[in-house]
Amino acid sequence: MSDVARARVLQQVDELMPSAISRLQDLIRIPSISGTADENVAQAHMADLFRAGGLDVDHWSIDLDELQQHVDFPGMEVPRDEAWGLVGRLPGSGSGDGATLMLNGHVDVVPPGDRHAWNGDPFAASIQDGTIVGRGSCDMKAGLIAAHWAVQAIRLAGVKLRGDLLVAAVQGEEDGGLGTFALLQRGWRADACVIPEPTGLDLVPGNAGALTFRLRIRGHATHASRRTEGVSAIEKFLPVWHALQDLESRRHRDVDPATAKFGLTHPLSIGTIHSGDWPSSVPDLLVAEGRFGIALGEPVERARVEFEEAIAEASAGDDWLRGHAVEVEWWGGQFASGQLAADSDLLQRVASAHDLASSGGTPATWIAPYGSDLRLLTDIGCIPALQYGPGDARLAHGPDESVPIDEVVVTARTLAVLALDVCGIA
Repeated sequence: MSDVARARVLQQVDELMPSAISRLQDLIRIPSISGTADENVAQAHMADLFRAGGLDVDHWSIDLDELQQHVDFPGMEVPRDEAWGLVGRLPGSGSGDGATLMLNGHVDVVPPGDRHAWNGDPFAASIQDGTIVGRGSCDMKAGLIAAHWAVQAIRLAGVKLRGDLLVAAVQGEEDGGLGTFALLQRGWRADACVIPEPTGLDLVPGNAGALTFRLRIRGHATHASRRTEGVSAIEKFLPVWHALQDLESRRHRDVDPATAKFGLTHPLSIGTIHSGDWPSSVPDLLVAEGRFGIALGEPVERARVEFEEAIAEASAGDDWLRGHAVEVEWWGGQFASGQLAADSDLLQRVASAHDLASSGGTPATWIAPYGSDLRLLTDIGCIPALQYGPGDARLAHGPDESVPIDEVVVTARTLAVLALDVCGIA
């Protein structure tokens, strides 16, 4: 890699900082909650940004009906009748024998939750003490803008690459990964991919998985004044709840040391519970939805069987449930675990790029306890992939989500240096 070219590109990254941060704020201000019309608005916004930045743009309408019929479709938890794919390519790249690098980030965000828990508008994108606050700031609009920022720095520095440099904006990541799945079905491939999800500038070469489930627990309705003559579905959820807690505990007795950064490496949690339709009636149905964590490398079908057996055992121990089996449904996002191929040198290359682009220490390496698009890229696309990006995932999905601006800058600098290394300078 030319030291002169690298210095020129890094200077461009620094000069672009004010406009890039402004663009990040603009993107955060689009409330692109999964499944809403604004999710598509955010994709169109990014397409305009790509075009204005001189990229060759593939912005296509995704055929959702066809996509959902595919045997490997990764699931979807919110209804959509429209979705868009988007890939930008740096013109003039791919002129020789260099490798192709993809930078992949999602525009969709989760709902803000209780707005009273926020210290302001969740979509204001305010700057406070060196951080940008807002839903999606950390997860992961900062990483996506940093990727585009890096590509623009290379273009404006006039550095020509031997290999292709791609930046992909996808939707539907939060509820399964339909966007990345769609771009793979469209034929987009790369020799390496970095997903700038929030890792605090650490290296994350793998993810545990997570399967979305739904439980239906049936009781027997009657007037609340005669409640002992009915069966409350809420009360019958309690033995199931305890069985799930025991299952989670058993599944963490022996964990992969690479995942030991977190107390629970593949958690099991209940996210929603709905029961009853009248205060003075004994509820005859409870519907609970949650996510079942999958261990690194664990086959999905084997995990499902273990879950279903735990539910069946809980039912067998209760007089009512023994004759009214709890129904288990696997729906929505089905995130298998995923991991960077052992023979890939991508982790070392990103670590080296980080060292050249920042004054910080060597990034730590760990396995994330949540699912992501990484497994689609590595398993379906056969693309070596890892996560490296700004922000702390602990803040994602919570109130006052934020991202440090200095980490966004470092991410842009690192991705720019990595592109020079992976794609090669013409």
